[in-house]
Amino acid sequence: MTLLLAQISDLHLDGTDRATRRATRVMDYLRALPRPVDALLVTGDIADHGEEAEYEQAAEILTAPFPVLTCPGNHDVRPAYRKALLRQPPGPGPVNQVHHIAGTAILMCDATIPGRDEGRLDSETLAWMHTTLDGLAPDTPALIAFHQPPVELHHPLPDSGRLQEPDALAALLHAHPQVVAVLTGHAHTAAASTFAGRPLIVGPAVTWTLRLPWEGDQPADREQPPGLAFHILDDDLRLTTHYRVVLPA
Repeated sequence: MTLLLAQISDLHLDGTDRATRRATRVMDYLRALPRPVDALLVTGDIADHGEEAEYEQAAEILTAPFPVLTCPGNHDVRPAYRKALLRQPPGPGPVNQVHHIAGTAILMCDATIPGRDEGRLDSETLAWMHTTLDGLAPDTPALIAFHQPPVELHHPLPDSGRLQEPDALAALLHAHPQVVAVLTGHAHTAAASTFAGRPLIVGPAVTWTLRLPWEGDQPADREQPPGLAFHILDDDLRLTTHYRVVLPA
């Protein structure tokens, strides 16, 4: 194994005991692994209301002996996210960060449109992504992570809020063959698809699981345990994903 990542998404921390317990359960599981992951990716909707107190709680819950890489989701609010979670000056612009983990560049991108459920990689973010990828050595693999999936997942709830203008992302991927895969959240269901010839992996949610149309009419299954994904990037640059649920101890 050259790179072992964990991914969680959609914690929706809101100060309630339920949300706190579920997020803490997942983090306790990850911290207790016999072999630690190289990094944890948290793909958005960390807070439910975008309040500073929710990000203060997230910073405490997400404390780990491995790097924790985050990007915002549609429930997140950029100034509070920056101030209370990233410990940066608050600001309204997109939150984009690149991390180099075990020889792989991981771009945590902001695909949010403030006040909207659907996403978009705006011109500032796309320019940053192009510049960042252009600056990598030719043999450096890259992963791109953001919140809203760029494809239909065949449920009206996530599909109504998917990434808009996906052709711009497709063009970026075609221009940068070192991008191995795209990782997202938002849909509250573990899913695997393809986009622009790359694997598209959707991480499961911590807060509740999406009930698909053939599973029933009520979309939110709050009884399912929180989920997570493990991603292995091997020497052949093949990405393999394993999904887990975390039951109460």
